[in-house]
Amino acid sequence: MRFEDPWALVLIVVIVPVIFLNRFKAGKLKFSAIHIFKGIKSSSLSWLVYIPLILRCFVIILIVCALARPQSGRKETEILSEGVDIILTIDTSGSMKALDFELEGRRVNRLEAVKEVVADFIEKRPTDRLGMVVFGEKVFTQCPLTRDHGVLNSLLKKVFIGMAGDATSIGDAIGVSVKRLKDLKAQSKVVILLTDGRHNAGLLKPEKAAELAKIYNIKVYTIGVGTEGQVPFLVDTIWGKRYVYESVDLDEKTLKNVAHITNAYYFRATDRKKLEDIYDEIDSLEKTEVKVKEYMEYEELYHFFLLFATVLLISEIILRNTRLRILP
Repeated sequence: MRFEDPWALVLIVVIVPVIFLNRFKAGKLKFSAIHIFKGIKSSSLSWLVYIPLILRCFVIILIVCALARPQSGRKETEILSEGVDIILTIDTSGSMKALDFELEGRRVNRLEAVKEVVADFIEKRPTDRLGMVVFGEKVFTQCPLTRDHGVLNSLLKKVFIGMAGDATSIGDAIGVSVKRLKDLKAQSKVVILLTDGRHNAGLLKPEKAAELAKIYNIKVYTIGVGTEGQVPFLVDTIWGKRYVYESVDLDEKTLKNVAHITNAYYFRATDRKKLEDIYDEIDSLEKTEVKVKEYMEYEELYHFFLLFATVLLISEIILRNTRLRILP
């Protein structure tokens, strides 16, 4: 529900206080002596005298709300032109367990940080179709292209490390992403591939997959994620959970080649802030004008407010002149 003329609601804070002030300025009866009233005890129901006043205030509030024109309805958005189709291709291999990122002051693994940043990126692309491919040793589509970003976000939350195996199949991941985009007629088709490792599984070489993407005019932005050198992993030992430091082999050369072949860019993210900046930069690079038409359909509700106000007003008049009559 909404109000077409919300400024009318200001009358409530002007009129209601005036009604209360007038109530306490009511007339008085004069008596030559008041000793005859000293023995009269106050009734436990004396608060009932305020019911007409309360009803009058509600009547005024309802009338003012009616003047503000309450409306209920819905708004529909129609996309009249194609924007950007984007496949978010995310590495879920075992190396993404590395705890070299921070989120709200706590140490988190790479995938958890990536999911937070990707969710923000999705929110910034309301008119584009987005999909998601996850890969490790195997590759599969976590979410097909959709404008229902609520579904996409819910599926993003379900992504976990190792769900596609512990190896890294970059070439096959690009191939599946290209397959999802190749026959579409969007103004721009984009793959954003994020990984922290080296291609060591699958049938398709990354460069071959990139050449395939170029044939279909698909850009493949590549992101290498993770700090340099040895990084901490939390592992189970006979003494309980311990941090073990290992080196992760990031193949930047291949990622740069893939981006270059498809006329895109390679980025390196060593912390969450850089990762956010990278997705912001890709967001600014891949902008197209999308024609959107909005339909708004509303139904007036003021008559319901006036009807209820009338009922309360009649109730107040009856009470003031019968059970709750006030003298003078």
